[in-house]
Amino acid sequence: MKVKVVLLVCMLVSAASAFAQNVGLLDGVYVKEHTQTRTPLSYPFLREADVMWSKKIWRIIDLNEKINLPLKWPSSESTHDRKNLIDVLMSATKEGTLTAYDYMNDDFLLPITMKQVEERGGSRVDTQRLTRPDPPYDEYDTVIAKDFNYDDVVAYRVKEEWFFDKQRSVMEVRIIGIAPLIYAKDESGNIRDNNIKIPICWFYYPECRKLLAGAETFNRQNDAERRTFDDIFQKRLFSSYIYKEANVYDRTIGDYKTGIATLYESEKIKAEIANLEHDMWEY
Repeated sequence: MKVKVVLLVCMLVSAASAFAQNVGLLDGVYVKEHTQTRTPLSYPFLREADVMWSKKIWRIIDLNEKINLPLKWPSSESTHDRKNLIDVLMSATKEGTLTAYDYMNDDFLLPITMKQVEERGGSRVDTQRLTRPDPPYDEYDTVIAKDFNYDDVVAYRVKEEWFFDKQRSVMEVRIIGIAPLIYAKDESGNIRDNNIKIPICWFYYPECRKLLAGAETFNRQNDAERRTFDDIFQKRLFSSYIYKEANVYDRTIGDYKTGIATLYESEKIKAEIANLEHDMWEY
C-alpha cells in the first residue's frame, strides 16, 4: 500500500513539473486575461457643423518626470510581463501591424520602413581600422554594427486637436499623432545638446489605439487594476508642456520666446483654452 502511495505521489510531482515546464510558472495568484482582450472605446460621432471652435496643439511629454515613468519603464532589456511604450510601438512596426510615418511632417502622408526608423534612431554600420596585437602588428578593417537602443527615447511629441462640440456641449481633445524623441547626436554618436530633441518618426494615434488598449502598464495604487497606455492618453494621466499652437507663421514657441518665457507662453495657451471653455457657458 505504501509503495502505491509513493508511486502516486511521484507521478503527481512529475506531472506537475512537466505542466510547469510546458506552460510556464504563474507569476501571481491568477491568470491575467482582461487587458489582453480589451478594445478601445469608440469616439462619439462628430459632425463638422457641430464644431463651434477648434485648435491644434503640439506638446512634449518628458519621460524623466515622475508621473510619466509608466511610459518609460520597464527598460527594453527587462524580462517583465509588460513593455514600455516605445517597445510596444517598435514591436508592432517591426511586425508590420503599425505604420510609421516620416519624421519631417506630421501630416501622416509618407510611410517609412522599420529600417529607416532604426537609422534615424542611431542604427548604423561603421568601419574601424584596428591593429593586430601580435606580430607583424599589421592593420585591418573591421565592421562594427550599432543598433537603435530603444532606451534612448527620452520624450514624446503629441499632436492633438481641442474642439467644442455644441451638440453635446463639451470641450474635448483628441490625440492625432505621437512621435518618439531622442537627443540629437553627432556623427560619432555623442549627444550634441541636452536641450535638442529630434523625432525618429510619427505614429497616427487612431491607428495605435487598438494596440495600446491591450498593452498593460503600471498602476502605482493597485496591481489588480493595471491601466493600459490608451488609458493614460485618453484620461490625460501624464504631464506635458505645449511647444506649439496652430498659427499663421507655423512657428513653435521657441521661435519667438527664449528661456523661462517659453514655459510662461505654454501656460498662457493652456489658460486661454480653459477660459474659452468657461466663456462658452457664461451668460
